[in-house]
Amino acid sequence: MMQFNNLKCLFLAVMAFISFTSQAVTVTDITGRQVEVPEHVKRILLGEGRMIYPLSILEKDAPFDRIVGWQGDFRDLDVQGYAAYKAIFKQIDAIPAVGGGSEDTFSIEKALALQPDLVILPLTGGHGPGAGSEAARLLESAGIAVIHVDFSQHPIKNTQLSMKILGQAIGREQQAKQFNDYYQQKMDDVISRIPTNVPMNKKPTIFVDYLPGLQECCGSPGKGSMTDMINLAGGIGIGEKILPGAIGKLNPEYILGSEPDVYVATGVFPEGKPGVTVGYSATKQAAQSSLKLISERNPIGQLNAVKQGRVHGLWHIFYDSPENIIALQSLAKWLHPDLFTDLDPEATRKEMYERFMPIPATGVFSLTLEK
Repeated sequence: MMQFNNLKCLFLAVMAFISFTSQAVTVTDITGRQVEVPEHVKRILLGEGRMIYPLSILEKDAPFDRIVGWQGDFRDLDVQGYAAYKAIFKQIDAIPAVGGGSEDTFSIEKALALQPDLVILPLTGGHGPGAGSEAARLLESAGIAVIHVDFSQHPIKNTQLSMKILGQAIGREQQAKQFNDYYQQKMDDVISRIPTNVPMNKKPTIFVDYLPGLQECCGSPGKGSMTDMINLAGGIGIGEKILPGAIGKLNPEYILGSEPDVYVATGVFPEGKPGVTVGYSATKQAAQSSLKLISERNPIGQLNAVKQGRVHGLWHIFYDSPENIIALQSLAKWLHPDLFTDLDPEATRKEMYERFMPIPATGVFSLTLEK
């Protein structure tokens, strides 16, 4: 009863706070919902902490000025990214967390207590509450503007639209357009080089091994997610044939039987942790040595792709970030090396960061295992 009364008081306080907002703009979010958003948003709550990446592109000079709270996934699961931001923006330790690294840890009471006038949530749950969740419903019923965006379920289809939605919601339409124009230019360059008349059985196949060393063999994208990038890059992911969802597990027998043309391992944690060392603090030496170890483990070391040197590493967070255009370039280069000899995804990342991001492009985010 006490908890119910506290929640009721929070609802009333938030609704009273929002009632002072005189004007609003109508934003259509990624689900097609029309949402009334305050004309001048001042207090933003991120339903996934890693949404700071797209927000940073739009608010390069002051990405944290309007953030009043966030989910704990950025701090807990993307430690290199968090440290890279903290090196520039010391105040991020003081930003209240409304939960940990999973949707079920999201606290509606903590969220309401922060009195946000805009809450940004993912399309589907995972690290934070998604569309149709109880948390989204309660936030909306308190009179708070809640919008959903998507960088992970269908990144090719939804990245630019999500950036446009965010730009409209926070008054950064020009910045969103500038980034989207850049994104489209890079995407067009990839698409224009890939033959369109290749039969399905002639397209190169690829196994993207999700976070090897951090989980049992073997995580893989299924339908959507990074597979959308693979398909646009002219390839076929071996996971898309049998996994119904965006992410799933493949058994060793299936992987060996599929005999992919290309092997890619994703990573996220710094040197000294299990898995492939890629990210903001990664060195070339650490990235190479960790990728070598991962590619030699069973059953991966038995693949012809590994024996023949078609082994690569990729930053895992590309699956849920507008920086996914760098992953698209990398996948295209690895699937069609003869068509993309001049393409340098790491150079693209440095260019992108100089133009759009508030932190430097340190570390290693994509690599090929040296022979």
